[in-house]
Amino acid sequence: MGLVVGVGLSSRADAAEVGALVDRVLAAAGARSGDVRVLATLEARAAAAALVEVAAARGWTIVGHAAGELADVVVPHPSEGVRARIGTPSVAEAAALRTARTLGRAVLLVGRTTAPHATAALAGAAPR
Repeated sequence: MGLVVGVGLSSRADAAEVGALVDRVLAAAGARSGDVRVLATLEARAAAAALVEVAAARGWTIVGHAAGELADVVVPHPSEGVRARIGTPSVAEAAALRTARTLGRAVLLVGRTTAPHATAALAGAAPR
């Protein structure tokens, strides 16, 4: 099963915060960094220094999605505040699920997990 970490973040998030959050999500699933194939996020944040640093250190590819694409993904923990700010009720869960669907059958393994300036979720892609 290929794993996808979805991350949403504010401009105040740094690589240490994002990395620690990602580690919490992986630990919750009993997964390792090497099990992850992709870090998925909002297209507008795909070049954020914190994400680039975390992905590069772990050998992951970053995939960004437009807010409208993420808004179409049904998630268990939508946020009306996020929808009002960026046009989608979810970034972390929606990005993880949308990207996992490109790799196979998507399953949310760890739902939205929060840190002060970021959120993360983990989805798995089982072969079709």
